[in-house]
Amino acid sequence: MDPQFGTRVTWFGHACVELVSVNGTVVVIDPWFGNPLSPRSADALEACDVLLVTHGHSDHLGDAIDIAQRLEPAWPAIHELSLWVGPQLDDDSRLVGMNKGGTVEMAGIGVTMVRAEHSSGGPVEGGGAVYLGEPVGFVVELQDGTRIYHAGDTDLFGDMALIGELHRPSVAFLPIGGHYTMGPRAAARAVQLLGVTTVVPIHYGTFPALAGTPDELRTELAALGLAHIRVLSPEPGEVVTI
Repeated sequence: MDPQFGTRVTWFGHACVELVSVNGTVVVIDPWFGNPLSPRSADALEACDVLLVTHGHSDHLGDAIDIAQRLEPAWPAIHELSLWVGPQLDDDSRLVGMNKGGTVEMAGIGVTMVRAEHSSGGPVEGGGAVYLGEPVGFVVELQDGTRIYHAGDTDLFGDMALIGELHRPSVAFLPIGGHYTMGPRAAARAVQLLGVTTVVPIHYGTFPALAGTPDELRTELAALGLAHIRVLSPEPGEVVTI
């Protein structure tokens, strides 16, 4: 791939994102390809070098185990999630348990696990949800130095300013739907705290309750004097370059 084209980003609806670096490394985050907006099935995914799951809810864990079995990506996961996933894989050698504040290098990219404000839990067993560790976000550093923050499901929190200060991402994937996460107004404030120059809204439009829109985010950014921030809102399956 010619480096001049930059990192390619595809949003597959909800929080499901594919990144392809200038070196061709494929990172898949929150792989719920079965969401109502996704034009691609998990079976159609041909490559995944690094797999990231922000928390154990089924709309984020999604097809992760099937993808891990078939494509054998490196999978840095919060400790408790790694303990639950490991026995379900034929080969768990590329599954690495970690926790917030930690950084690992896998497939030539850096992955830092950071805080998120949400809940977590996996499949319901024995009358309750399985505990799969706390929710997290990720800062991904690609080979060309591009740093991308995927917030996962979260409310706004003041320490996003520290994520911006310590990790200096230029791009943020932020939930805007509301109801289960922050909405456009809080997401605009998150952009301000992070200091990013590009934002890609996620976790909206999947269901009626997730009512926030990219245009509302643009309005809220303008109200903060941030109308210059680039808001990318591709259609599900559309490839954009950052």
